[in-house]
Amino acid sequence: MRVKVVDDYLAELTRRLQAVLGGELVAVYAGGSYALGAYEHGRSDIDVTVVVGAPLTGDVKRELVDAVRHEALPCPATRLQLVIFPRGIVESPTAASFFEHNLNTGEEYRFRADVEPGEIEEFWFAIDRSIVRQHAKPLHGPPAADLIAEIPRELLAPHLAESIRWHRGDDSENARLNVARSQHFLDTGHWISKRDVL
Repeated sequence: MRVKVVDDYLAELTRRLQAVLGGELVAVYAGGSYALGAYEHGRSDIDVTVVVGAPLTGDVKRELVDAVRHEALPCPATRLQLVIFPRGIVESPTAASFFEHNLNTGEEYRFRADVEPGEIEEFWFAIDRSIVRQHAKPLHGPPAADLIAEIPRELLAPHLAESIRWHRGDDSENARLNVARSQHFLDTGHWISKRDVL
């Protein structure tokens, strides 16, 4: 039942993205624990990666926020983490963190909307693109592996090392699982859910 609620939410989210972005919308992918088959209600976020064909204007970004933030479209998970990438970035085998928009919203989560890199830890964006390429569920557009280039492990490794350093100051279970998952990818080149680390 909980997954069905998430499915319905993702369908409406995609519809709103199409309405705002129109022909510039290339793809929408569900990633994170949902794509990895490890979604847990009350614990998991909903991670969504969006690819657009051209830079977005400030007006479009504001319209998008108004359409999909929690107050307009209540998120059934802990929060929505939505990142919009330009097509040119995701099609290149680069670990560059450039994005068009980064939105975090949820009932009990501090709202944030970043419009350029540097406002948040950059390692997340390369890691998320790598996970999405391997496991994403397409909500609009082609399969992720047909659009998103593989980031070579030697380019991704510094971001994973930074993630591991960043999390080691945190003694929470989530931090420990993030460290273990990053190390698993460094060892194998394959992403698994945090639940599968146990």
